[in-house]
Amino acid sequence: MTLNDYQSLAGKFAQYPNRGSNLPYVTLGLCGEAGEVAEKVKKFIRGDTKEVELHSSLFKELGDVLWYISQCATELGTNLEFIAALNIEKLQSRLDRDMIKGSGDNR
Repeated sequence: MTLNDYQSLAGKFAQYPNRGSNLPYVTLGLCGEAGEVAEKVKKFIRGDTKEVELHSSLFKELGDVLWYISQCATELGTNLEFIAALNIEKLQSRLDRDMIKGSGDNR
C-alpha cells in the first residue's frame, strides 16, 4: 500500500464537522493522538506496562496518528506522498550541510 492509497482509504472514515475546511479540528485530533502515544510510553517507563503490551498498543495509536496526519494533508489539499518527499528533501539537505543535529526549523 502506498501512502496515497492509505490516505484515500482512510478518508472514507472521516466524519467531522465542516470536512474539507476544518484543519483546526484534525490538527487538534493529531495532538490528542500523539499525546496518547506519549502517555503509553510514560506508563511503560513507570512500569505499568510490559514491552510486548506497549508495542501492541503503540501500533494502534500510531495508526490513529497516521490517520490524523492523512486528514491534515487532505484538509491542506495535498497528499501524504508529497509530504513524505518534502520531509526527505529537508532531511537530506540538513545531512548534506551537516545540520542534522541542532534545533530550529530553518537550519
